[in-house]
Amino acid sequence: MSKLNIKPLGDRVVVEPAPVEEKTASGIIIPDTAKEKPQKGIVVAVPEESEEKKLTVKPGDHVLYGKYAGTEITLDDKEYLIMQESDILAVI
Repeated sequence: MSKLNIKPLGDRVVVEPAPVEEKTASGIIIPDTAKEKPQKGIVVAVPEESEEKKLTVKPGDHVLYGKYAGTEITLDDKEYLIMQESDILAVI
């Protein structure tokens, strides 16, 4: 987990998606056209908490999120997603 120079606003969080699966559990290599976007990742940045705004996730949490959740961004040649906390389905 790297130190990001980004501070999400409101109830948004920044998530680093897990790497895309390159092969199946049985060892079959997945072609680029069949690869699916990961639906899990690590929270890397959250906004500051206040009295009226309490977050349930914190940096370092491993989370599951919806398939089409968030907006993709690239910072320092790494892919991230900015999404609302409500798009996160579970902490694992």
